[in-house]
Amino acid sequence: MRLLLVEDDDHVAAALSAVLSRHGFDVVHARNGEEALQALLPAETPPFGVVLLDLGLPDQDGYEVCGKIRKRGSIPVIMVTARADVRSRIHGLNLGADDYVVKPYDTGELIARIHAVMRRPAPGSPEAAEDVGDLRLGSVRIELPTRQVSVDGSVVQLTRKEFDLLALLAQRPGVVFRREQIISEVWRTSWEGTGRTLEVHVASLRAKLHMPALIETVRGVGYRLVAPAT
Repeated sequence: MRLLLVEDDDHVAAALSAVLSRHGFDVVHARNGEEALQALLPAETPPFGVVLLDLGLPDQDGYEVCGKIRKRGSIPVIMVTARADVRSRIHGLNLGADDYVVKPYDTGELIARIHAVMRRPAPGSPEAAEDVGDLRLGSVRIELPTRQVSVDGSVVQLTRKEFDLLALLAQRPGVVFRREQIISEVWRTSWEGTGRTLEVHVASLRAKLHMPALIETVRGVGYRLVAPAT
């Protein structure tokens, strides 16, 4: 599987490339945003399976690069950065990032997250279309075949993980899902570090849907979806 590593620090890139190569990835290194975007041109074959994107790039901000990548297609993007605050994470997810890993990180966790985002089918793929049917919750419509969400008829752009999380909770409104269960089913991992990512995804969903009360936090347990009144 080809992986695009966007990192301006050659020492960091070399060390990480060596680890990823040992785990079977064919790593291509881009040192800035322009190199990354050139590497992702449609003519590039075979295609990349995932992008690891550092935010502190010398020519343009990583957020801007993420937005451009997302406009070109649905390739999974994992932001890798030292910006640990929740606002930065939510901003990255809103731009279309599939996950957000904070430096310093454990390489085992990073590899687990790479495999997790790559396991999910792309929107509109045959695999994604296997789950036929729509879910309706008041003004919220979740179209499983197309992986599209709308509120009052207006489409809301969600990342893969945001959609998977919402769809999971929406299939059983009112039922409390334990954090461990959500992480297992959405991220396909039991890694403890994923818990913080779950909190960020929940916050991002509440903001994007403009429904802060839609997903209720059950302290010490997990989350449940509160079906809006029809």
